Amino acid sequence: MPRFDNQTVLVTGGTGGQGSSHVRAFHAEGANVVIGGIDAERGAALADELGTRARFARLDVTDESSWSAAVLAAESAFGALNVLVNNAGVQNPPATIENTEQATWSRILDVNLTGTFLGIKVAAPALRRAAGGAIVNIASTMGLGGTAHYAPYVASKWAVRGLTQTAALELGRDHIRVNTIHPGVIATSFILEPAAGAVAAIVDFYSPEPFAIPRLGEPTDVSRLLLFLTSSDASFITGSEYVIDGGLLLGPALQAETA
Repeated sequence: MPRFDNQTVLVTGGTGGQGSSHVRAFHAEGANVVIGGIDAERGAALADELGTRARFARLDVTDESSWSAAVLAAESAFGALNVLVNNAGVQNPPATIENTEQATWSRILDVNLTGTFLGIKVAAPALRRAAGGAIVNIASTMGLGGTAHYAPYVASKWAVRGLTQTAALELGRDHIRVNTIHPGVIATSFILEPAAGAVAAIVDFYSPEPFAIPRLGEPTDVSRLLLFLTSSDASFITGSEYVIDGGLLLGPALQAETA
């Protein structure tokens, strides 16, 4: 039996490479899916492809009224909301702190942090009405340390960690679990294409070869972990952080011939 039969999942940033992978994974496991995003054309196309158990909801994660409309759309279409995936995110073009514009700083935190905060705030009553559920916030391994030239992004992902744990404490008695996933270098447009204002893509100067699992992660790698964390198999897990990075944070794997 599919793990998410008769459940409804809202995925923000649902039209991107990572988000669309999550949407497809939940749909394949029987869920009704609400594709939240700002690209109406891509969102509608994905919903049409998936059929009657899918809807697109235009969702600007920085706007509380937009969140309210998306949650209402989920409940109106499918009767309840059971899972929220705060996946939407943006990355700053590389720059030192001294050379980072305040507008850039504000924009990154607005989407990555305020967007996650608003999602939890607005979705929590709906999850409570459904007698409980799960929230997963997609952070980053860059939220587990410092990374030069990416101060806004790093700060936003560090902050999501504290927000997740606070939400887990506040919502646990309502049977709502809240966890964080920290992906490493995943083969999405974040990695494969230059950020706005950047000269090169991250993949142009990053090689996974020295690490324990010498490949880029795939969106489906993260989706499989996400399915577990939002399923009943993870019913005793909340306030936790899951790193999925192929061993990146372990550092280079010393090979026998160089030991």
